[in-house]
Amino acid sequence: MVNSILRKCRDCGRYTLRKDKCPYCGGELRVPHPPKFSPEDKYRRYKLFMDVISGRVQVSRETLDKIRGELGGGANF
Repeated sequence: MVNSILRKCRDCGRYTLRKDKCPYCGGELRVPHPPKFSPEDKYRRYKLFMDVISGRVQVSRETLDKIRGELGGGANF
């Protein structure tokens, strides 16, 4: 959500309209809103793949092998 003007500091948690750094503590800012959800998300497959790789989503060994097979066997995870 790049068009959002509201930002939240990662360090102190305060909200601001600045885009470069937090005016209170100088910390890094982020957009506090989640991205839009769409059931027709064309990148859904890749997002799930990244969640599996990072360990945020636990899958069975069979599912992991299936994902690895769909990617051509080149994934090392």
